[in-house]
Amino acid sequence: MSEQVPSSTPVTLGDYSRLSIPTLPGVTQAPPKQNGLWSSNPVFSYLNDVYITIAEHRKSLGLTNPGTIENLNKEVSRDVFLNQYFFTGLRADLNKAFSMAPAFQTSHTLSVGSNVLPAYAFSAVFATDDYFVQGNIDNDYSFSGRVNYGWDKHNISKLTLQLANGQPSMVQLEQDYQASDFSINLKTLNPSFLYGGFSGVAVGSLLQSLTSNFAVGLEAMYSKQAGPVPPESAVSYVARYSSGNWIASAQLQAQGALIASFWRRVTDKVEAGLETQVSAAIKPITDNLMGTPIGYEHVVEGQTTIGAKYEYRSAVFRGQLDSTGKVSAFMEKRVLPTISLLFSGEIDHSKNSSRLGLGLQFESAGNEQIMMMQQGMIDANGNPVPGAPQL
Repeated sequence: MSEQVPSSTPVTLGDYSRLSIPTLPGVTQAPPKQNGLWSSNPVFSYLNDVYITIAEHRKSLGLTNPGTIENLNKEVSRDVFLNQYFFTGLRADLNKAFSMAPAFQTSHTLSVGSNVLPAYAFSAVFATDDYFVQGNIDNDYSFSGRVNYGWDKHNISKLTLQLANGQPSMVQLEQDYQASDFSINLKTLNPSFLYGGFSGVAVGSLLQSLTSNFAVGLEAMYSKQAGPVPPESAVSYVARYSSGNWIASAQLQAQGALIASFWRRVTDKVEAGLETQVSAAIKPITDNLMGTPIGYEHVVEGQTTIGAKYEYRSAVFRGQLDSTGKVSAFMEKRVLPTISLLFSGEIDHSKNSSRLGLGLQFESAGNEQIMMMQQGMIDANGNPVPGAPQL
């Protein structure tokens, strides 16, 4: 007789593993095994075994995601150096947060005496767990926007749009895939198929972890203009080594340029960064009297920049010095929980010039709860933070 399932334990329609199939010796044969394509074909079966062996070996190495090539040296170029923070002239920012979950914030920026910042700019940010939307428009009606949508924890689609007054428009489509031990990025700039084929710029990059600390990758670029102009292509190679408190990275570009950077966490409050750029090029030699080219010469140029970042209790200071004699500094000082002072300065000894920037930053909350979260009195759930000052 067949084995009966106890009546005290109900069985759902999907719980087939607990049901037994009645068999009698010599009468009822056992159910046949399912032979798929990967197991029936010897070639596919061998490839499947190789893939499983490699996957298990990679998993045993404890590899981690190395990030993207775009953020290869972000610890130096974005966190320590002044590239993302330096400005000139007078500047005032008014930031207001209306909600935290989902996050919605607006910003007004006023600027005087700057060659880069517009006289007025308005920006808004809206973000949830799945997507991120940001838009910016200035007094010249130049618009820039960005939309990121996360399909899952591995795939993110991105759209960037720029419509500048008096300048050609720009649109960029991008797809990120973040695996457990590698990253793939595909992007295209101003793609078009209206002139008998693809025109625009296409870039693909891959960054793969070889060990838990070391990763290598490459980036390929293809550029094609509309018309009979021949396309151009280039390949760059990158490497990154991370060892806890320090990170070293290098990038060899197809144009003959080498970029190497080194980041070091000195203490919990101090970070230091170093970046060296070396490029080789061929320049024509012209005749002093006639001005016509008479030959070519190989030229090697290089520049080294060193910087440091200091985090104090209510201030952040960044300073850097390069091999051309340029000294730059940026400081953000929080005088009140919602008011910060900004200072940026630069002295170029080789050109005998200097630049200066002063700014105020105001942060306003849409309601009392957000204001208390900004001041560190309560957490995201509205619970009081232990040890925080209370109103």
